[in-house]
Amino acid sequence: MDLGSRRKHHFMIVFLSLLGSNFSSCCPALSAANKASCQDFGMVSLRGGLGQGTEEGSGSPLLPSESEPILHCCLSLSPLTFPGLVQDPPVPLCCPTGTWIQRYHRQLARSISPQFLEDIIRHLRRLELLTAEEAAQVQAASPLPEQVRAVVDVLAGKGSHASQSLQSFIQTSNSQLYLHITVYEPMVQKHLESLQSSCGNGLETGALQRLTNLLLVEGLTDIQQKEHDILQVETTKGLPNVSKSIPLEKLFLPLSKVSIPPRISVTIGVAGIGKSTLVKLFVCSWAKGEINRDIMFVLPLTFRELNTYEKLSAERLICSAFPHIPEPGCIAAGAARTLLILDGLDEFKTPLDFSNAAVCTDPKKEIQVDNLITNIIRGNLLQEASVWVTSRPAAARQIPSGLVDRMTEIRGFGAAEMKGFLDQMFLDNRDLSSQVLQHIRANRSLHVLCTIPGFCWISGSSIAYFLKHSSDQSQETTVVPRTLSEIYSYYFKMALSGDWLEKPREALRIEQAVNTSKKLVGSLGRLAFYGLLRKKHVFYEQDMKAYGIDLSLLHSSLSTRLLLKEDMQASTAYYFSHLTIQEFLAALYYYTAAKRAIFDLFTESGVSWPKLGFLTHFRSAVQRALQAEDRQLDIFVRFLSGLLSPQVNRLLCGWLLLKDEHGGFRSQAISVLQGCLNADQAVSSRAVNAMRCLHEIQHTDIAQAVEEAMRSGSLAGMLTPTNCSALAYLLQVSDVCLEETNLSNCLTYNVCKSLLSQLLFCHNLRLDNNQFKDDVMELLGSVLSVKDCQIQRLSLAENQISNKGAKALARSLLVNRSLMVLDLRSNSIGPTGAKALADALKKNQILLSLNLQKNAIGAQGARKIAEALKQNCSLRELILSSNSVGDNGSIALAEALRVNHSLQSLDLQSNSISSAGVTALTAALCSNKGLLSLNLRENSISKEGGPAIARALRSNSTLRKLDLAANLLYDEGGKAIALAIKENRALTSLHLQWNFIQAKAATALAQALQSNSSLASLDLQENAIGDEGMAALSAALKVNSTLADLHLQVASVGAAGAQALAEALMVNKSLQILDLRGNSLGLAGAKAMAQALRVNRSLRRLNLQENSLGMEGAICIATALKGNHGLTYVNLQGNCIGQSGAKMISDAIRTNVPDCVVDV
Repeated sequence: MDLGSRRKHHFMIVFLSLLGSNFSSCCPALSAANKASCQDFGMVSLRGGLGQGTEEGSGSPLLPSESEPILHCCLSLSPLTFPGLVQDPPVPLCCPTGTWIQRYHRQLARSISPQFLEDIIRHLRRLELLTAEEAAQVQAASPLPEQVRAVVDVLAGKGSHASQSLQSFIQTSNSQLYLHITVYEPMVQKHLESLQSSCGNGLETGALQRLTNLLLVEGLTDIQQKEHDILQVETTKGLPNVSKSIPLEKLFLPLSKVSIPPRISVTIGVAGIGKSTLVKLFVCSWAKGEINRDIMFVLPLTFRELNTYEKLSAERLICSAFPHIPEPGCIAAGAARTLLILDGLDEFKTPLDFSNAAVCTDPKKEIQVDNLITNIIRGNLLQEASVWVTSRPAAARQIPSGLVDRMTEIRGFGAAEMKGFLDQMFLDNRDLSSQVLQHIRANRSLHVLCTIPGFCWISGSSIAYFLKHSSDQSQETTVVPRTLSEIYSYYFKMALSGDWLEKPREALRIEQAVNTSKKLVGSLGRLAFYGLLRKKHVFYEQDMKAYGIDLSLLHSSLSTRLLLKEDMQASTAYYFSHLTIQEFLAALYYYTAAKRAIFDLFTESGVSWPKLGFLTHFRSAVQRALQAEDRQLDIFVRFLSGLLSPQVNRLLCGWLLLKDEHGGFRSQAISVLQGCLNADQAVSSRAVNAMRCLHEIQHTDIAQAVEEAMRSGSLAGMLTPTNCSALAYLLQVSDVCLEETNLSNCLTYNVCKSLLSQLLFCHNLRLDNNQFKDDVMELLGSVLSVKDCQIQRLSLAENQISNKGAKALARSLLVNRSLMVLDLRSNSIGPTGAKALADALKKNQILLSLNLQKNAIGAQGARKIAEALKQNCSLRELILSSNSVGDNGSIALAEALRVNHSLQSLDLQSNSISSAGVTALTAALCSNKGLLSLNLRENSISKEGGPAIARALRSNSTLRKLDLAANLLYDEGGKAIALAIKENRALTSLHLQWNFIQAKAATALAQALQSNSSLASLDLQENAIGDEGMAALSAALKVNSTLADLHLQVASVGAAGAQALAEALMVNKSLQILDLRGNSLGLAGAKAMAQALRVNRSLRRLNLQENSLGMEGAICIATALKGNHGLTYVNLQGNCIGQSGAKMISDAIRTNVPDCVVDV
């Protein structure tokens, strides 16, 4: 028998074994025929075994009428359904099938999925058992269980035929679901109740919204595999890589119609992010029937629990997760879809070894637990079950990537979620919550770490404790906790005093609490330190006893906040409330033990070369941390450094430390840490951690000097190896780098090379004007190619990049998944470099903006870019200005625009494009539906190009901004465009500056404005429209209600034009910006404008610079503003006012309009 037939055979036998004696009484022949086969599989009947026709516990045979309706399904299965099973002819049923839907209504409501319910409704409609009105009522019900109940209620009133039709449809179209409803579902009710009880405790639905969407990731990044959890968050600034999200309810579903559900899913997250809470949320939601109804069994297990076993079989594993099932073989055989959850791989005591694990396929065989897990993940055991593993990132690398079908990551808090979390913490004191949040946001480094819920709880508690007691402390100690060590010092001080925020102050005096707790802290510290060295984070009773911890003291307020307890079937597990709590305790132990230890504390047996003195032990700890490949001692050393800071010593003096203890070693410890900054040519994360240690010890001189240089733009020439380490540190923590990391005009090849690993995580990176050549592009290309890369915006303007450097960048774009904006303006990539980038654009679907201004790509390069645009559908902005594209390049780009509808902005300024080129471009605009902005400024478009532009404007309904400044349109071209503006309803901004336009074209534009309702900005500066053109535009302004910006600089407007404009301003309510700079309004024009300003309330900015207003005219304007409260800016410069007059007018305007900025 082949494997497929054998599985079907096995499935049927499991099915029969669950039916027990009911089946044998109805079909003894089939029962006897398969009894031996069932015994071969080791199956035991639930009700007396196969072939025994008696009820369990009695000797009387069962009558057919007493058996479950499921027998109908069993007896109607044909040999085609289960090849290999020899069946007797069908036996008619004697059971009441008419009541089937009432009998199983609860199971139906819990088990039917939305998709299958739609299939049921369509089937019942075809059989005319459900009317259109009844189907609509069903679909209107909510939630899903109510919809199922509505179907059941409708069918219940239509007799046994309707019920039997539904039963028959379910058993024939979804036999696994039928089996679940009629056999498994009654059996697992206790299990469901147990899951809801155990997983529902402490779940606050409001705080769990973050967990309902996970990030879908491609695998572990380098930093996740190599770095400590806290360093991962700090380096990436708390922001995960750009990833798609997947809803929790779809976590185990196919991603598309052609894919299959994942068998092995891994969810990663740093310590304290909420992995176990996510598991609880999923299990609880599943048990309530809210998600994943296609999964029939969910078996949650923790690695903490698995640590208590030495050997297990697959079937015993199932029983430990599902104690209510009497026969685990049905799950092991894959008879129903099962999800096995293994929570907390990082807490497993034995590393998984997939290379050397022995193969096991027998579900009954007991093997080492780590071997069992590897065989389950490989598919040798429970091959039909889905497996979900949760883990911290570094531990997840134990599972080969080839075995993982889906990897997801839990994201940290966003801004709103952090606020909600703190509000929940301080539910009765929202003012305190706001103050805590304000302190967190003021410290960028702390704010980043508070994206982790576990750390946010510790920080929030500590800062709240500080705020509540700051008035009780001396002036020198009332410093807001800013470093990790200060945060945890307050936390421990709060714990030692028993003064927890949610409890009233205990009657026990603080001194007594300290004395009671000191011994416990010391014992827990030793446990924490040696646990940290062994990468052990879960402890059991034998561990506690080995380290001399009195279990009776573990019920104290201190202990319950530092150490959590979990009672399991076989034993009790203890674990620190957060990884950082274990690390701080370990540092405290090492700090206090180092003053009396004569041997290396890292050797627990004490057998080592003598090590005397605190400084020797401190240096040893730093060296151990530097040498540790897994970086798991970095935060421990940071805490150890922090304990030497004066502030922490003051905080814990008399509690856990002696006054000024080891204070004399502080300067020497600083020297040790500074020595780590020059260790490597490249700035590593170890050097950055050394800078963070210096911050903890309160030595910030180096960082402050570099930060000040960054602010003043004077970094050039001062980037020594030590300062490079400080710069790398500041890239993570400084507010100077918050919006943009600007390293322009300061880097060399060697400095850039040393900072490469730190530049990975700068989201907005500017490297302009660094004289970079192609060799630096090779370096940056390697950075952009790394999976960890989070650079989203990269500016390399004004360097010396040639086609070779462009090729290096282009290669990286083929694999990069983060870069959205690339600025290469003012380089020399040429046509060859443009071709390389174009080839990359054909495959890259991430880049949104590419700036190639002034790169001499020519028509040849433009053609290559155009070819790429025909395939690329992600690029939104393309800047090709000053590239000698010419008409040939424009024609190629026009052809691309006929196909590409995703590009939104195209800049072709200053490219020697004549009417031939613009004719091709505008013809493409007639069919293009994506372009929003087109810049054709400073080209050679003549008046013959006007009609072509007009045709495009009449037919195009998407273009919003058109810039035709500095061309040769003259009145003829301007009039053609004006006529099209009458019909166009999309354009909002039109630039016609310096086009030799005069009164006729201005009059045509004015006529268009009287009917146009979309244009908001019109630029006619440096066109001699004169008073006649101004009068026409003014008449239009009296009726137009959309134009907000009007630019008429140097437009030959005199007093008459100003008077006409003033009349319009008294009526117009839309114009906000008016620029009349460089005209000849004179005193008469000033008086007219002043009169308008007394009435107008819409104008916000007015420029009357260089208009020969004179002192009297300026005074008129200033006086008029007394009643005008709308203007925010007025420019009266260059009007022969004089210095004294300027001051008087400026004072007058400020008096009349305090909020108005005036340039005089």
